Amino acid sequence: MEHLLGKGWEVTPAGGATGEAYYARFGEEKLFLKRNSSPFLAVLSAEGIVPKLLWTRRLENGDVITAQRWVNGRELKSYEMKEEIVAQLLSKIHRSKELLEMFKRIGNKPLTPQSIVEEIDGKIKNSGLNLQSINDALNYLNKRVQSVEHSEYVVCHCDINHNNWVLSEEGDLFLIDWDGAIVADPALDLGLLLYLYIPTKDWESWLENYGVELDEGLYNRMHWYVVSQTIYAIIWHNQRKEYTDMNYWVNYLTKLLAADI
Repeated sequence: MEHLLGKGWEVTPAGGATGEAYYARFGEEKLFLKRNSSPFLAVLSAEGIVPKLLWTRRLENGDVITAQRWVNGRELKSYEMKEEIVAQLLSKIHRSKELLEMFKRIGNKPLTPQSIVEEIDGKIKNSGLNLQSINDALNYLNKRVQSVEHSEYVVCHCDINHNNWVLSEEGDLFLIDWDGAIVADPALDLGLLLYLYIPTKDWESWLENYGVELDEGLYNRMHWYVVSQTIYAIIWHNQRKEYTDMNYWVNYLTKLLAADI
């Protein structure tokens, strides 16, 4: 990385699952660098969803390095996810026609309930998992797969963990780490966020700040997607032999299914 920036720059790994992110510093100047970041980073930057993109450079081996403005700020706390600013930014993302068009141009096809069920079924068979709660959950998903079909597809972040929301010292909010984003029903993001962070009694007011009304259809779609994503979490932790975490999500899945009865 140093040869891209010139002499005097100090580059250190930024951590993360991919190991492709770096911090760069030269005196008081700071940059956030990433190798092979999201191809729609420019659109995200132009819309103020992520910190400003400064430049993009392609290496001889084909890798692409991006540099973004360093933001002095902090990650949101879990209790701050209820704030109006979070609902408004997620609404802005879901309503971005430019972002959706960019996704379509690079060949992203919408993630449908049917494709989710088929993928989960294959993953369960390959994993060797044979848990009653997963079998019950798969039956639940299959029975409702047609009723949760929705005509509106948007760009969903798919990892709305509070650690991915960055609040700058100036009060600007950003949503980072777009590597797993897809085109899907907005209920995917909404369900994960509300179920994980927002008390049920506050759902209506939170969604009002987002710009929609909580009706039976939206509730059923959110619940369906949270069940499906919980199965993914169980499979993921099982593959890594993280059985304590896996059992946590198995118990959570059981509660989700009981709540729908």
